[in-house]
Amino acid sequence: MATTIPLSSSSSRLIFRPLPTTQNLALFSRHTPPKAPPFTLLVRALSGAAVAAAPATEIIDNKVLKPQWKAAIDFKWIRDNKEAVAINIKNRNSNANLELVLELYDKMLNLQKEVERLRSERNTVANKMKGKLEPSERQKLIEAGKNLKEELATLEEDLISLRDELQLEAQCIPNMTHPDVPVGGEDNSKLRNMVGNRREFDFPVKDHVQIGKELDLFDFDAAAEVSGSKFYYLKNEAVMLEMALVNWTLTEVMKRGFTPLTTPEIVRSSVVEKCGFQPRGENTQVYSIEDSDQCLIGTAEIPVGGIHMDSILAESSLPLKYVAFSHCFRTEAGAAGTATRGLYRVHQFSKVEMFILCRPEDSDNYHEELIKIEEDLFSSLGLHYKTIDMATGDLGAPAYRKFDVEAWMPGLEHYGEISSASNCTDYQSRRLGIRYRPSELPTTNSKKGVGKKLKIAGKWGFSCPLQLVDRYDEA
Repeated sequence: MATTIPLSSSSSRLIFRPLPTTQNLALFSRHTPPKAPPFTLLVRALSGAAVAAAPATEIIDNKVLKPQWKAAIDFKWIRDNKEAVAINIKNRNSNANLELVLELYDKMLNLQKEVERLRSERNTVANKMKGKLEPSERQKLIEAGKNLKEELATLEEDLISLRDELQLEAQCIPNMTHPDVPVGGEDNSKLRNMVGNRREFDFPVKDHVQIGKELDLFDFDAAAEVSGSKFYYLKNEAVMLEMALVNWTLTEVMKRGFTPLTTPEIVRSSVVEKCGFQPRGENTQVYSIEDSDQCLIGTAEIPVGGIHMDSILAESSLPLKYVAFSHCFRTEAGAAGTATRGLYRVHQFSKVEMFILCRPEDSDNYHEELIKIEEDLFSSLGLHYKTIDMATGDLGAPAYRKFDVEAWMPGLEHYGEISSASNCTDYQSRRLGIRYRPSELPTTNSKKGVGKKLKIAGKWGFSCPLQLVDRYDEA
């Protein structure tokens, strides 16, 4: 991968759950790139690696299953930067097995050398067969060639299996982390910005569930009968409020040069995995469709990220800025308590997401642009909120850095996340196979002519091989 250089991208999302009196506009986030050495190289190697929640190695009848897709992972870089990668895995509470990855990599290199040696011997034998030979000598060469062919076939099969196992294990390694990100759990996160002040009321404050019931704005009981718990009907002014918020946000973001999209809400499981999410397994937040390879999306980040999957973009087309509206579906496994009452932590909601695909060196700037847009929108709504630089333990596997926006919610008497913006560097673009072709292509002379070097590119505003910068969460 010496000739491939990851690009940057960004994305961001807004989730709208209209609340009378206390409307909640939420941003939904996922993951994002790096800069100057040693982090630039570090990110390039690992931005293609997958989440701790990514698919683990599957073994059936003692055989490792072939991965559905392969990330462009720089294994040599991981080996050469073993200590930094190990510390990063620990800081992010990942269950990735670095020692196993390095062990498999060494085995693969040794097996690859043996395969190349046997191929060379086979070619030597084949060349000798072209000359005049005694029958006995020719027969010896025929036997030698046959033995080499059989041995080579066995080793090549072993090499394929070993590469597949290595790929599956390495996909569990999370992205590298920005050097300024605080280490630790959520409590170690740093305050980045505080806007406005808490409003003081001279009367008892009602929460949105009480207000909604009195004003006939939504119906949880009927939705529970029709669909189950954590579903809802919006009614009357709440319907108009949600539509107004969505339309207003799309309009405002389009003024900043973003292309509007509506997206598919069912995607292939492999695309979910490439974006760093776990479509199957314990405590998954993803709804999978039985007897198919498809899932319901938990964020528009996934279908937007897939638009340019397995493609090469022209540098002149960058950055690509998208703002997408979609419905999102989440199992909310493990969600419970007063913080999930009413329109919080529901199974279906509407969301607007910003997504930027950019060059690696521009990733941090677009990450800042995304969070600035989010803050401007929330300030326009008159919300009191704070922006937080999230600690390592609260970063998803793809995120290089993430800023959360938490608004003061009088009805709950605490701050709640309404948005987030993530820089995922080239983590997702390496997995999604997104590259860009530089405007001025360097060339190298060879016996076969002039070869063109391509750079890996990523998606969204929050991060990918273009690099992705990411998002908004819920409201």
